[in-house]
Amino acid sequence: MSRRIFRLTVIIASLFCVAPHVRAADYPNRVIRLIVPYSPGGGTDVMARRLAAEMGKGLGQGIAVENVGGAGGNIGMQQVAKAAPDGYTIVLALTAQFAVNESLYPDLPYDPIKDFEPIALLAVAPYVLVVHPSLPVHTLKELIDLAKKEPGKLSYASAGNGSGAHLSAELLKSMAGIDMIHVPYKGAGSAYADLLAGRVPVMFSTYAPITSYLNSGMLRAIAVSTEKRAAGLADVPAISETLPGYRSDVWYVIAAPARTPPNIVDRLNKEALTALKSPAIETNLASDLIQVIGSRSDEVKPFIQSEIAKWGEVVKKSKARIE
Repeated sequence: MSRRIFRLTVIIASLFCVAPHVRAADYPNRVIRLIVPYSPGGGTDVMARRLAAEMGKGLGQGIAVENVGGAGGNIGMQQVAKAAPDGYTIVLALTAQFAVNESLYPDLPYDPIKDFEPIALLAVAPYVLVVHPSLPVHTLKELIDLAKKEPGKLSYASAGNGSGAHLSAELLKSMAGIDMIHVPYKGAGSAYADLLAGRVPVMFSTYAPITSYLNSGMLRAIAVSTEKRAAGLADVPAISETLPGYRSDVWYVIAAPARTPPNIVDRLNKEALTALKSPAIETNLASDLIQVIGSRSDEVKPFIQSEIAKWGEVVKKSKARIE
């Protein structure tokens, strides 16, 4: 009797071990949920919907985008972290959720490393450092010189404490050894209003919302935050040309809950990379200065870990906090 019980135990255990791979064999056989931790209509939402449409073609199944905003993206991230690791709930999130919130929120409801299985680093986009035309600077060096000449007098706007624009400026301040006053707003809209009026003359911004202002001369671009110049703004230098080693960009990662079977992750990676090469996505991303990366899944976690350490130091030095 004991031998029969032993054999039965072994059989049951083996079934549990192979079960994820058995389930993955016919993956996907129903609609996949793609969580976006932001409200509808923003840049991340637009990218997610384009990606979902293209990936769905290769997977042979629909991908439904669900917007779960709030708390800096933490609510949506927590929802995915707690989802079943079966490939039917995934997330498209940014630098903030995977690298910055770890330092900004004392009680983060998810672990960006332990709770997720990265699928791919999709793309990166620069911040554009812009000034109001009334400010007598045309280069980053001139801005740094002015800030050093008048320490604590020059102000810069952002969409709020801990935002990408805020931390990009704090990294610049630290590396350049300058002092500028942070003026946080409750959202980008009000920040742009004062920037365009010249009341706060400096700001880091993503490209799409300010394109028309740059074209009309209402704002002046003096640098981009990515490691190299942006293809669509080739005449605008990278900050790293003046401050070697500077890099601050918005990067997009698609991920699944931890313990998602490797073959499902591989399938999603393959379809995501294929989708990024589609003309519909390539053209739209390029127009917004978004550079396609399309990494392997195993390259993402080490990258995120390095970014957590980097931005943790910036948050600490700047004393940024979420109010």
